[in-house]
Amino acid sequence: MIIPAIDLIEGSVVRLYQGDYDQKTEYKLDPIDVVHSYADQGAQWLHIVDLTGAKDTSKRQLELIGKMVATGRMHFQAGGGIRSEQDVKQLLDIGVKRVVIGSLAVKEPELVKGWIKKYGADAIVLALDINIDESGNKFIATHGWQENSGVSIEALLEDFLSVGAKHVLCTDISRDGTLQGANHQLYTEMVERFPTVGWQASGGIGNINDIAVLKPTKVSGVILGRALLEGKFTVKQAIECWQQP
Repeated sequence: MIIPAIDLIEGSVVRLYQGDYDQKTEYKLDPIDVVHSYADQGAQWLHIVDLTGAKDTSKRQLELIGKMVATGRMHFQAGGGIRSEQDVKQLLDIGVKRVVIGSLAVKEPELVKGWIKKYGADAIVLALDINIDESGNKFIATHGWQENSGVSIEALLEDFLSVGAKHVLCTDISRDGTLQGANHQLYTEMVERFPTVGWQASGGIGNINDIAVLKPTKVSGVILGRALLEGKFTVKQAIECWQQP
């Protein structure tokens, strides 16, 4: 499945390079218009990152996200600095189908496992951003990539599978925002090792061929951000590529 992504800062559609707030590109787009455009082209899901809320949880863009959900045009998964059960509940209450949880899954796994039990495995996406070292170790980075947790993605997932974790959005940080192609070897390996997990590939996709390369990996979703905003290809073209046998 093709999942377009939209990053929001104070109501504006933006893109950060390598997660850096100081390297921000703002696009003159209305988020509601983007929802309609992507839905018109066949998208069934939209991935929303609330960057304002990630920096300051008291400033979550719940009203805007609620309006996007209220269009009824597709399903939504949303995140950005989820730190408490209230954050999770607020998003689910406005109709977001899946809440995306990053750093907290590493820092407080028991808490997040409790939410998976309470709200169901379908309501939670674990967003695991990884740095791969020279030895091939895949360590999860936290705090907007500022810190290396020292926890491997494999160890974390073994733990979360005990409560039936189902959705993982995995980003190879070295590829994010670069348009230099996704790390298909990484996803091939992860899907083989954890076949019950629905993997969402994220980071680095710059052209249609980068999508085609991911098809054999059997990931369940491909997140597309910057390439769409910069007109490298359309959502419709991406979906057509993904659906070709």
